[in-house]
Amino acid sequence: MQATVSKTIRYPLEKNKVMEESYRTSTNFFRSDKIFRHYLKNNITTDGVAYMNNKLEALGKEAAGRMNELSMLADKCGPELVKRNSLGENIDEISFHPAYWKLMEIAVRSEMMRVKWDGTLREKFDIEKQQLGFASGYLFAMSECGQFCPLCMTDGVARLIDLFCDKDDKARLLAHICTDNVDEFYTGAMFLTEKTGGSDVGANITTAVKLEGNNYLLNGEKWFCSNANADLIFALARTDNDTRGTKGLSIFLVEKYLPTGEKNPIDMIRVKEKLGVRSMASAECMLTNTQGKLVGKEFEGFKVMIEMVNLSRLYNSLTAVAASRRALIEAYQFISHRKTFGKLAIEHALIRTKLTELGSLNVANFYLVWRTIKALDLADAGNEHESQLFRLLNPMTKKWSAETGVYMTRESMELMGGLGYIEDTVMPKLMRDIMVLPIWEGSGNIIILDMLRALTKSKGFEVMCDEINRVAEQSEHKTFLLKELETLTTFNIKLKTLPQDEMEASAKMFFEKLTSLFQISLLADALNEESEPWIKPAINYLINKYSSSALMEEKPLPVDEIHELIAWEVN
Repeated sequence: MQATVSKTIRYPLEKNKVMEESYRTSTNFFRSDKIFRHYLKNNITTDGVAYMNNKLEALGKEAAGRMNELSMLADKCGPELVKRNSLGENIDEISFHPAYWKLMEIAVRSEMMRVKWDGTLREKFDIEKQQLGFASGYLFAMSECGQFCPLCMTDGVARLIDLFCDKDDKARLLAHICTDNVDEFYTGAMFLTEKTGGSDVGANITTAVKLEGNNYLLNGEKWFCSNANADLIFALARTDNDTRGTKGLSIFLVEKYLPTGEKNPIDMIRVKEKLGVRSMASAECMLTNTQGKLVGKEFEGFKVMIEMVNLSRLYNSLTAVAASRRALIEAYQFISHRKTFGKLAIEHALIRTKLTELGSLNVANFYLVWRTIKALDLADAGNEHESQLFRLLNPMTKKWSAETGVYMTRESMELMGGLGYIEDTVMPKLMRDIMVLPIWEGSGNIIILDMLRALTKSKGFEVMCDEINRVAEQSEHKTFLLKELETLTTFNIKLKTLPQDEMEASAKMFFEKLTSLFQISLLADALNEESEPWIKPAINYLINKYSSSALMEEKPLPVDEIHELIAWEVN
């Protein structure tokens, strides 16, 4: 009989790994982002940079580390409506996971609100307070988009209080927004939309009946109330049902607690179950003899509310560029250390071609969003030129950054393959969160109509043309910029003469072309020796995309130039 030989076959575990040994990710989103740091150095005063630097360093570390865990947890364990207490009494409270409040503490400590609303700081940083506050917001939103919505609402409420409320309310309430103590921090909300109209707020039917002075009782249902648990709410209602449309709307400040200490009655019907931004609470709310204080003049509610809507659109844009930047970085760090078909994924031509596209869109969107923030800073400081520009640029930036941000996030997820689709990673949450941005504060079609109004009611287009002209005179792309600007200027004249249906249908392409051309001019204006590695390839990509309509040869960027375009250093 022949003996049987036993053999042990060993599986090569040391080779069965997703990533190469060299794989590293950033530990500080502020230190790693060369584009962001370059912008601050070249656009913020020395005092502004000095004041915010340590806060941005700390937040950048939190955003790359602890915030990731908290955000994933708050996303999976979303808010719940507690309708009644154990005695059967209606309490209408919303319960949050502790991670939510830890994220709120990080936000308050970052001073994204304080630097805008503390009296001393506002005066010191008058022409850059928006940029300083949004600097913290940018890093925060790279990790947590959901809670950034309540923070947006809070900033908007503060803006309305500052512009339209009386001196006593201003002092009393802003102190709770500029605080650095999370236990004293008040958040805000905007109760705007109703079932009857959605974006068509002129169809709203909520009523307001006068009590005495500026105090009213509000009755009606608000359909989509983001940050429903807010301490301070601005709500639209009608004091006269005979005055229809937006002209009949007035606006009211609703505080969570009455002067007596009792809770102001707001019946929460349900918390919305949303595709994304699950960490924060959106609800359907019934106002039943809810006390509100008239803010501004009667029948000018929509005009007042627009101030908050405009700021919310800017938050929308910043969220888009922060979330899509984060998605791009996750993909970039992954494929730089993932070996496929015998070499690193980033060495494959098609992947480098895709990274060139996404990197260029990221650079262009970054400068577009920050130019819009700067315009608001200068407009608030009394610059009429910038005010006119902001009127057109803000909706334009909102629409473009949201649409391209969704595209960039989806494509970044695909670059990571199946792993990018798994909930263990941040990518699915980013994808869900960013999907709201083309809808929030005006869907694409609403924004186009708003830009058409801005085209006729402001000088934003003329100001934008002046900027493009100024940049063109100093740029190597002068011929291209001036030729395309002439085409757009000519079409703008024609656009205004078209029948309404044709005007609306033709406006989309016109505004997309204008956005791209303005982006190219912004990049050319920001070009210097330090920014050249990421700006030059972005300009070349945008010009080729703007001009091409036929098959063309394409040479992918080398790996080292891809690194320069992404402009991300692992720290």
